[in-house]
Amino acid sequence: MKPFSKVGIAAGALAAGACAVALAGPVVHAQARTGAAAAPAYRVEPLWPQPLPNHWVFGSITGVAVDAQDHVWVVHRGGDSLEANEKGMMLTPPTSSVCCTAAPFVLELDATGKVVSSFGGPGQGYTWPQSPGSLAVDGKGNVWITAAGLVTPPAGAGGRGAGAGAGAAAPGDAHVLKFSKSGQFLLQIGKPGQSTGDDALSRPAAVAVDTAANEVYVADTGNRRIAVFDSESGKFKRAWGAYGEKPGADPGAYDPNAAPARQFRDVTCIDIAKDGNVYVCDRTSNRIQVFGKDGKFVKEAIIAKNTGGAVVGGQFGAVSSFGSVWDVAFSNDAQQRYLFVADGQNKKVRILDRASLNEVGSIGQGGRQPGRFLAVGSIAVDSKGNVYTGEQHHGKRVQKFVAGR
Repeated sequence: MKPFSKVGIAAGALAAGACAVALAGPVVHAQARTGAAAAPAYRVEPLWPQPLPNHWVFGSITGVAVDAQDHVWVVHRGGDSLEANEKGMMLTPPTSSVCCTAAPFVLELDATGKVVSSFGGPGQGYTWPQSPGSLAVDGKGNVWITAAGLVTPPAGAGGRGAGAGAGAAAPGDAHVLKFSKSGQFLLQIGKPGQSTGDDALSRPAAVAVDTAANEVYVADTGNRRIAVFDSESGKFKRAWGAYGEKPGADPGAYDPNAAPARQFRDVTCIDIAKDGNVYVCDRTSNRIQVFGKDGKFVKEAIIAKNTGGAVVGGQFGAVSSFGSVWDVAFSNDAQQRYLFVADGQNKKVRILDRASLNEVGSIGQGGRQPGRFLAVGSIAVDSKGNVYTGEQHHGKRVQKFVAGR
């Protein structure tokens, strides 16, 4: 059983045209940088996952995670993120008797890509998110879901990455939910509509769970901080901002020519490595920051420096870019040598050497075909080294990349 879990942030079944692709799938080479060690290579499994049952389809997928059984968990935004022609069975009156209806918000897929369980939606004792964010599965098999708020999509992709980002948030989304594997409600941290104070959250984008320490780390987007709570009681324990400093005011628009901001702009993912270091995405600042569990700053890396961040006046009227760092995951080797970065804006998965944070390769490019991406916003790795990605907005699919050629 893995001591740490990741969050992390994609969409549903493959397009019909995927059936024409050979079962083995094309090899997706991770291109190594000059002078760098050879990066791993992957091939996409174009017919994974299996078709969803009951005429279900995925909406905008905001999180993927892998549990100790190598089952893949997916959270998506449901019918509200589907186009009218995608949810004919849900309309009043229905416009179709055979297609389609939104899948339950949370689905568990086995290694073959078959749905084996599902849950989600309003219930007794908790407030279901107006806009579900990402999810994590802890070492005890519990499922954590963030209430991250809505956000205006970026030009050409839409949706958001592992977290909430810039744009208009759904009012009231300010909490994290914990469920058992079967969907039984266990804990709520934060209260909808309350976003100030140590124990309050504002559009929490992602969580990572240290099961051994009974602690849950929250990427608290709206409050520009990492907040740590007791994972059993929900009691607040500690928090920090960028560089391990006290969280402060919004640093303003990203400028690639300026010094890195001393505050987080858009903290949207968090993960804990085996060595105890905590990795954080500051998406619209195009950076990863690394901390100790006590919040002490270790190092940072700027990823694709010239990627735009929260530029006003885009195609959708508010935001034309969400930056380069949407979610992260670690390779499955004992040293976790590689760090995978979901770069939704540039439509690829970057592979970094974890020690140096230098880029040594990448997976994919923009496109609708298997092995390519529209808005890759969440990523997870299983015990065999297979990589799973989730896509939002018009992507609406989960993809599996098998390690090796």
